[in-house]
Amino acid sequence: MQLPERVTVYEVGPRDGFQNLARFVPTDSKIAFINALSAAGLPAIEATSFVSPQWVPQLADAREVMEGIERGQGIRYPVLVPNLTGLERALDTDVREIAVFTAASETFNRRNINATIDESIDRFRPVMARAASMGLRVRGYVSTAFGCPYQGDVDPGAVVRVTGDLFEVGCSEVSIGDTIGVADPAQVHSVVAQLQRHFDLGGIALHLHDTYGRGLANVVAGLEAGVRTFDSAAGGLGGCPYARGATGNLATEDLVAMLDQMNIRTGIDLTALVAATSALAASTGLRMPSRAFEALRAQQRALIPA
Repeated sequence: MQLPERVTVYEVGPRDGFQNLARFVPTDSKIAFINALSAAGLPAIEATSFVSPQWVPQLADAREVMEGIERGQGIRYPVLVPNLTGLERALDTDVREIAVFTAASETFNRRNINATIDESIDRFRPVMARAASMGLRVRGYVSTAFGCPYQGDVDPGAVVRVTGDLFEVGCSEVSIGDTIGVADPAQVHSVVAQLQRHFDLGGIALHLHDTYGRGLANVVAGLEAGVRTFDSAAGGLGGCPYARGATGNLATEDLVAMLDQMNIRTGIDLTALVAATSALAASTGLRMPSRAFEALRAQQRALIPA
């Protein structure tokens, strides 16, 4: 297996990890968490979402978060925006990168944002024009690329088509999402191979969930297939509210611990990452699903003198 020397870990915990929680995480805890992730060396931290607070009340403090964080040199702090109104709200906070989202499943897209896939792409056009005028980098998300909670299997051809649409409207990177965590390594190989026939994989990321415990195996499959950017959430928080039982993003601690063991550089200090997640757990009482987080925290405790 030909492994890369380095990969990019794109942190989604402060946005994807918080947006579906049953209770609101205090703004101060969010800001401290993002600052600690910055100190740990995360190169890209998706900080929040400017979706309407009516729909995502857990991120109603998006403005306060973006105004309160300390921006590290060379670190990206993208935010999710659903439309032009969301973008204008984000621009009031000196945002420099945004993300937009659609799906490879028509049924999922209709139930999620009440639009067809083509309609969602059309909605992005004024957003992309405004972002281009401001010199903003734009990332696109393709949800349900490996399976849909409503229609089941998803045609890889649909994934290729939607990815192409996102590049065509101006996205510089497209993240391919296993929204409900049903992908397996063979499927990851197959979908990435089809994407590679049409696009430079330098602009492709994988957003993997760990619902069935296959997240890391799917990362290895992605590495083998040529992907070099992987999304993850510190502590393993997050999931999909539209897919019952599909909780749990791939944990950043699990991902970084494996990559370190494989001698693949990320630039992330794993000890500092565990400390960041520990502080969040302590301040909020949140349970962290990450296996590596629990193991490494136990090891660190064992090293502290009584």
